[in-house]
Amino acid sequence: MRFLAAIGRATLGLLATIGRVSLFAWATLTHLLRPPFYPREFGIALLNIGWLSLPVVGLTAIFTGGALALQIYAGGARFNAEAVVPQIVAIGMVRELGPVLVGLMIAARVTSSVAAEIATMKVTEQIDALITLSTHPMKYLTAPRVLAATLTVPLLVGVGDIIGIFGGYAVATGTLGFNAAAYIQNTVDFLELKDITSSLAKGAVFGFIAALMGCYFGMNSGRGAQGVGRATKGSVEAAAVLILAANFVLTGVFFSV
Repeated sequence: MRFLAAIGRATLGLLATIGRVSLFAWATLTHLLRPPFYPREFGIALLNIGWLSLPVVGLTAIFTGGALALQIYAGGARFNAEAVVPQIVAIGMVRELGPVLVGLMIAARVTSSVAAEIATMKVTEQIDALITLSTHPMKYLTAPRVLAATLTVPLLVGVGDIIGIFGGYAVATGTLGFNAAAYIQNTVDFLELKDITSSLAKGAVFGFIAALMGCYFGMNSGRGAQGVGRATKGSVEAAAVLILAANFVLTGVFFSV
């Protein structure tokens, strides 16, 4: 009975957490649509989430594209199918690796930063000060960050896709002996509009999840330095798991037969 009771408590706790996150997400969406708005906070969030994430996104994408080209060439050589490198690199980067890797990089960089920042504000009673000044914390802290991430992460995904394909192109033409013009033509011919739209749509969902988890855990952090640390760790873990789960669902939605 104790074992069953433990399972029941864990299940009820999980359901309660899902309910709290769902209510938090709904409240965030409602605050996005109602004034007042804070364009300065939104602009700062755009800079931090979008522009300052470009270096890590670019480095991740170019090395991933290059490694993917090497792996596909080595695998294809077993079946005399080395010529499929440009097609598989393109579809692999655009459909899956680009959005997922960018989402995980944003979870590592942005989610942790947002959670630590808001949790520190809670510990130092800055959020209480906002309430005293008749400023809603979710409207001032959560809404600008979530909106900025939802708008900028698709752009980062697009940039990451392009850089990743270029990484595969550089490796294929530089070390594997592919013709540059033929490689580019095969890439363009193989990609479809649905591949690109699905990649950008995944980016928007992943950005929303990453920023929402950072804000949620920051707003609900415990007191003291340990509370800030637990909030930061929990936000990254939750964002990464939810991004991977959302990727599975969205892939089924876009590419189910």
